[in-house]
Amino acid sequence: MRAFLIITQLLLFFNAQAQQNNITSVTASYDPACIAELYNHIPIGLEFKYANGQVRKTEGYLDGAYRWKSIKVTSSAGSVQNGYLQLDRQRAAKLHYQVELTVTLPDSPQPLTTTLTLPHLESIRFNHYADSLKRGIRFYLNVEGSFSSGKIYPLDTAAIKFTASEGKLLGQDLLLPPNDATRIITVTAINKNDPSMSVSSTIPVKQLQDK
Repeated sequence: MRAFLIITQLLLFFNAQAQQNNITSVTASYDPACIAELYNHIPIGLEFKYANGQVRKTEGYLDGAYRWKSIKVTSSAGSVQNGYLQLDRQRAAKLHYQVELTVTLPDSPQPLTTTLTLPHLESIRFNHYADSLKRGIRFYLNVEGSFSSGKIYPLDTAAIKFTASEGKLLGQDLLLPPNDATRIITVTAINKNDPSMSVSSTIPVKQLQDK
């Protein structure tokens, strides 16, 4: 009888210990130095909280001890390998940049889920380097984007589609032939991931020749 009680107490003790070692939550973050606003190869980190108050972090940018090789992570917008998210930006845009991660690891009986919130483009604007366009000389269409992170970055044709009322578009340059009589050109920049976001600008064509 006494042996039975001892075994029962030991089982209760180990069960309590196991429950204290259970992971209660996981949170995800990204390395703010990686410019996740523009680039799709993003270092991420996971932080695990246990019932006993312990906190463990993944190796990599969080400088934790939890090894990525012990973790399997799937993403709703891209793929995750060795602590890097290869982002599917068009898919992320449809999810409003709320990327769900499903995490499977050896010390949790069930997969865990968490949401990684990534910075996204909120508005775009033209910031021309010159106040007029010269015929026969390429005019660079400089577009800047304001992001939810509060940062502003220049955007290129990977993110922006351009249209122009006159002239020829050469990548992000606008060229008007020397003999063209156009006096004003309207250019429009459109966010490729969200065509409802666009901005237009009117550029005058220089009429007098430089001396």
